[in-house]
Amino acid sequence: MSNVLTMKLEQFTRLNEAERVRLDDLINLPRKTYAGGEAIFEEGAKVDSVYLITDGVAARRKTLPNGDRQTMGFLIPGDLCELEVFVLASMDHDLVAVCHTTCTVIPKAVISGLLTESSTLTRALWWSTMTDHAMLRSRIIDHGRRGSYERLAHLFYEMLIRYRLIGLAQDDSYPFPSTQTELAEATGMTPVHVNRTLRLLRSDGLIQFADKRLVVLNPARLKKAACFESNYLHLERTERETDVSHRAGDLV
Repeated sequence: MSNVLTMKLEQFTRLNEAERVRLDDLINLPRKTYAGGEAIFEEGAKVDSVYLITDGVAARRKTLPNGDRQTMGFLIPGDLCELEVFVLASMDHDLVAVCHTTCTVIPKAVISGLLTESSTLTRALWWSTMTDHAMLRSRIIDHGRRGSYERLAHLFYEMLIRYRLIGLAQDDSYPFPSTQTELAEATGMTPVHVNRTLRLLRSDGLIQFADKRLVVLNPARLKKAACFESNYLHLERTERETDVSHRAGDLV
């Protein structure tokens, strides 16, 4: 099985064989499996490990005192949560499995050692963290400036790029187990509004759902509908002349 963390980080920089082996060591550490809806960790938890999503989907989520929930981002295979364990005393949000999800649990001491061993891996890991923050800023723009149609189109197109980077997109489709309620929590819309907007996207021939996968029927038109600009994903530093392919292709 391909190392999804290696595939993701090599979109930023070229890794040598020793660095790839080191990442294989990480991904082969003990794993934990969570059912859909189960908390991987909860707000207030003191976390001493970094969680790497190796299968499934997880959501960063905040629950308000009145019970309302806001999803701040979806994590897919290859995504790390949270490198910030080095400075945070406790978590300020929940991490919840959206579906059956497997995480590799990397002790803080292991990550600490890795960051001192290789400056290339250190920069690549911080690139991963910075792109996570950039995606969060994009969600803020969603709520402030993007309309509902553009908002969902933007999320779906971004996810297509992210799944392509780790080699898990098939014929412009990718796993999408989220419910309409979860989509509403992620986009600041009501479930009814999400349902209405999804119908529009389907009727316009942009997407369809099949077997818990989202199929992008026309990537170019979805990109246009989303007014999508890929600069916030910071893929411009990919070393295209190396053996590492630019798996996002013409999406960016």
